[in-house]
Amino acid sequence: MTSDDLPIGRRVARWRVRRSMTQQQLADRLRRSKSWVDKVERGVRALDRYSVIQEVADVLRVDPEVLLGQQSQRTPVGALEGVDDIRAALARYDAPGAAPQATEEARRQVGYAWLTYQHAHYAQLVRVLPSLLDVVQGARSPEVRVQTYRITSALLVKLGEADLGWLAADRAVAAAGDDSALAATAAVSVGQALRASGRDRLALAATLAAANRVRPQRSPGEWAVGGTLLIQAALAAAGCGEHHRADELTDRAAGVAASLRGYDDQYRTSFGPVAVELARVLVAAHRGDADEAVRRHVSVVRREAWRRLPAEYRGAYLLDVARVYLLVGDLRGAARAMVDADSVAPAEVRCRPLARTLIADVARANPAPAGVTRLATLVGLTR
Repeated sequence: MTSDDLPIGRRVARWRVRRSMTQQQLADRLRRSKSWVDKVERGVRALDRYSVIQEVADVLRVDPEVLLGQQSQRTPVGALEGVDDIRAALARYDAPGAAPQATEEARRQVGYAWLTYQHAHYAQLVRVLPSLLDVVQGARSPEVRVQTYRITSALLVKLGEADLGWLAADRAVAAAGDDSALAATAAVSVGQALRASGRDRLALAATLAAANRVRPQRSPGEWAVGGTLLIQAALAAAGCGEHHRADELTDRAAGVAASLRGYDDQYRTSFGPVAVELARVLVAAHRGDADEAVRRHVSVVRREAWRRLPAEYRGAYLLDVARVYLLVGDLRGAARAMVDADSVAPAEVRCRPLARTLIADVARANPAPAGVTRLATLVGLTR
């Protein structure tokens, strides 16, 4: 079924997920009940008045014609173009793949793609991924294939294409085969994609099962992947409302982090004590303990280890912190976090649908906090 063939309620649900909104958040912005939104999305309640369709479209920041199926529109990703090319590359099953003698060249390209991702150069990555996906499709190295699909999944999740990111993550799982370390890294991507699509309970099951298969006697790199899986499981548990379990899983991750010393992060997890502390901030926020979340945040970003994290990691975390500040009604705190994210990793703010939603929420204040008006202009929002 194409997008144009979908019922209008399904289109509303699809765009709501792309905007990283829950049904309750959409209902609040429409000044309606969550039940009303749920019935619209399930097709139980007809959405047949243009004035109401226009109101919903305004909140979702799409043209009413998009919800009506009268025109096609790509997922907005700031200045990025080429997401459809990535989609097409994932849909190709007859690409020639990498010749054996080209495996090392493919490996170098994957390393370059990882650096591009970690420096948050998303526009550049969107351009190179389609050809890289074609090259590695038949590559003999499982590591090359898994890492390529992981990068693809991570980028797509950021650009609001969580379901497509899930597909790429599933490809990573398949490519890992019997390699336990690669399978664990692929499970990290599965968890991220599932959480981004609002499937926290599935993400919890997937990441916790994978984490429990990792054993301390294995390599430090794989043990770090296990710690990363525990963080993903903790965040998924928090998203499910299982706050005690989220704390337990974060404590387990802290124990793993304390046992690691000097590993080379061959699986690109950025795992360590600071990553655990960042997770504690977000778990506290989910629990509703805003004071603890803000206190921990202020403390952790003062550490030298925070500044050593990749720009992508810091920028993404700061957007999550902006959401924390919004939850407690601190618009200035949210604005500071977004301005900081823009200085660390501009593409996190200027290319992600999530950032546009946050900026729009903060920019509604009168007067808007310092710096937000500039960000709104940069991402094409008007008050």
